[in-house]
Amino acid sequence: MPIAIRAGQSLNRRQWLVRSAATCAVAGLGSLARPYLSRAADRPLITSGIQSGDVSADSAVVWARADRAARMQVECSTAEDFKTIIGAASADALPASDFTSKVLLGGLPSGQDIFYRVRFESIDTPGLAGETQAGHFRTAPTARSNVSFAWSGDTTGQGWGIDESRGGMRTYRTMLDNRPDFFIHSGDHIYADCPVERELKLPDGGVWRNIVTEEKSVVAQTLAQFRGNYKYNWLDQNFRAFHAAVPLFAQWDDHEVTNDWAPVGTADETGYAGDGSSLLVARARRAFHEFMPMRARPAQEDGRIYRKIAYGPLLDVFMIDMRSYRDSTFNKRDDHGDTCIFGATQLAWLKRELVASDATWKVIAADMPIGLISEDAIALGDGPPERREHEIADLLSFMKRAGIRNTVWLTADMHYTAAHHYDPNRATFQDFEPFWEFVSGPLHAGTWAPAPLDNTFGPKAMFQKGCSGENLAPCFGMQFFGRVDIDGKTEVMTVTLKDVDNRDLWSVDIEPRPDARPGQIMAQHI
Repeated sequence: MPIAIRAGQSLNRRQWLVRSAATCAVAGLGSLARPYLSRAADRPLITSGIQSGDVSADSAVVWARADRAARMQVECSTAEDFKTIIGAASADALPASDFTSKVLLGGLPSGQDIFYRVRFESIDTPGLAGETQAGHFRTAPTARSNVSFAWSGDTTGQGWGIDESRGGMRTYRTMLDNRPDFFIHSGDHIYADCPVERELKLPDGGVWRNIVTEEKSVVAQTLAQFRGNYKYNWLDQNFRAFHAAVPLFAQWDDHEVTNDWAPVGTADETGYAGDGSSLLVARARRAFHEFMPMRARPAQEDGRIYRKIAYGPLLDVFMIDMRSYRDSTFNKRDDHGDTCIFGATQLAWLKRELVASDATWKVIAADMPIGLISEDAIALGDGPPERREHEIADLLSFMKRAGIRNTVWLTADMHYTAAHHYDPNRATFQDFEPFWEFVSGPLHAGTWAPAPLDNTFGPKAMFQKGCSGENLAPCFGMQFFGRVDIDGKTEVMTVTLKDVDNRDLWSVDIEPRPDARPGQIMAQHI
């Protein structure tokens, strides 16, 4: 249960991280105006919890959702008791955004634990406000210091919703216990195409009993149903506690819309806009942006998800989008013509940003893996690059020529966990430097068996763990995430694959190599 925090009460950081999603008493909360007495029903309330995201050295996005039209008020402090307020912001939560609201807190000190609190105030009656909830994030450092983060993906998939008798979404609680500086969600925050039924039978004779809602009981087609998929996840107490305490770096994949979708070739029974674009995708994209604590993009980049998040001198995170610009629904050898997984604009952006990066480590957060054979992804089978593999080959050879080193790929999508090492000495295509790719998930969905690897880029499975069949329920313990630790002194990156019970399944220390980049010459040839 969330812990109530009163003015003057102090909690240490462990209590914040383990017992977050806290609720503060409204009275006596510093510079937040004290509301006058009124019936509780008149006060706007926080629904769906609070969260932060896209944290930098001096700023962060804070998100919350109200139960009606209201004004979100946010304050932050470096002190748990909020005696000194270092920043404040407000924004309206209106029906057009399903009463979601987010603000950008700026001017924050770097490398600091920041405590923030949120409440909603009546737009019509200033001073009339509901309860306050408090959260935490840590700003990125500007000096070389330790960095720790987690990643995974795939939430509420294959009909496995919230069974409170089995602890709900337990992986979120386990990740919270790891106290990461931030969390990368690699996509499939929701499964819009997977309704949640009240009961599911388990192979051991047991019964999985879901919390059910009207909007999550059908395949999402309307905007309200897509929004309802996100609201469903917030019903879980582990989910709420985690997101109140750990900043989110969000990207998406197919199930935010529908299984294996692509801009071209996805049938849309709901219809198309005047420019021929899918209304289903538009609704899904709108709901995604409403519910994710992402920074607003310029008008000409409306809806763009790929971006770079700088997290100090040791780490740049490149959040890429392998879904929105791909060529077609399926990846088949007999498909000809222009093929892509990034698209020309995103690929050029990624090359420019990699060249410009001065960070020791360049983490490429991907929607899906490179070398696992899948008709929905990149790899087609052994042999030289084909179709979408040409873009990967182009990118890898570019990084070699530009002298860009210390790139690590992180992803989920496959519903098991694995460590892949790519080496040109094992590959059909050999014009690249060796690199690591790590796969970890699901967070709370069905587990699958490991998939075969394609030798095009020479991957070798150094570790993999999944189930022997398919769609194994979360209660059987095959839920996974990864943890990354970067040592501030040695700059060594340690990657650990973990399970829902916090067991270390496999780990590797990766020594950084000095970049061999010839200045900015390569940028002129992108």
